[in-house]
Amino acid sequence: MALLTSLYNLIQAVRGTNPTFLTEQHVPSANLKGKWIVITGSNNGVGFEAAKSFAAWGANLILACREPPTWELHPAAAAKECKDLAEAQGHESTVEWWEIDMADLGSVEAFARRWLDSDRALDILCNNAGIAAPARPNEKPRLTKDGFQLLHQVNLLSHVLLTLRLLPSLARAPQPRIICTTSCVHHLGTLDLAHFDCGPGMVGSDYQNNKLYFQMWVAELQSRFLKHPEYLHITVNGIHPGFVASGIWNMLKDDSGSANPVIGFFLRRLAITSQQGGFAITNAASNPVFGPDPRTQGIGEDVGRGGGKYINRIWEASARAECDDPEARSRVWSKLNEELHLEEKGLLNILGL
Repeated sequence: MALLTSLYNLIQAVRGTNPTFLTEQHVPSANLKGKWIVITGSNNGVGFEAAKSFAAWGANLILACREPPTWELHPAAAAKECKDLAEAQGHESTVEWWEIDMADLGSVEAFARRWLDSDRALDILCNNAGIAAPARPNEKPRLTKDGFQLLHQVNLLSHVLLTLRLLPSLARAPQPRIICTTSCVHHLGTLDLAHFDCGPGMVGSDYQNNKLYFQMWVAELQSRFLKHPEYLHITVNGIHPGFVASGIWNMLKDDSGSANPVIGFFLRRLAITSQQGGFAITNAASNPVFGPDPRTQGIGEDVGRGGGKYINRIWEASARAECDDPEARSRVWSKLNEELHLEEKGLLNILGL
């Protein structure tokens, strides 16, 4: 039975390498004029491509990015390119870069305060920023100033904190959506709460475990929204953008600057472009199918499937079994509370739970 389960999970993970070429027929443009969108990690890769689409569709954008390394496009330049695209389509959108360092919880808190002080309703939050696992299996985990492994904090903890901080603003929007960039490799993860922070000895499985926790949190968050009238109308989904040849793989280069040969092999043969990967974010943010379910949320179009879903590129797919297990999800929720001190910060009271 265990072998069959492992084989099934492997097949589900491999489905994420589907190289189907998408066009605007698959993800048509949407009217986002007047909408406010925050997207993390949006100066490069799939986040930048999604931001450009959002700008062309008339949205007001906050590019939430860190001060980048020299090989990345600077967020100020990314914001200007998005602004130019908006103006070319006749939009007078606001497009700004606001600094946020996902490796620093204090920076996340400051960003959230700045947004809340703007007194705007937030229509779409795209939790997209992320890094890949270290290049070598025996490499010592890198820690943040907050004491967490870098991958764990950037890919999961900071997005959890940011989302919960921004919930009051999201609740003010008529049909708010939260898009979380998880991954098909969450199917290869292990629910190992003893090593939740991806501690020493766990580097080889950090990324997939972390993505599993993220997808489980997505499902648990939606379940809690459905129990709270104030947040009932918010829809949160996890998306896999595809196997994308983006800058995220630069972290997998060794000291000589050479790419991991295995990853390089598959990137050359199977990877899609960042523009193709960006379709996953824009689709989840605009497609009525992935909007609120009027039967459970009381709003939205009849085609809406609601949240808590796993979307493989632009198609709904099955998440790993643990994502449908309320008890397992609750354990992950408790670990996040423990590490981020959410209850002490009053962020669990926001959900009334």
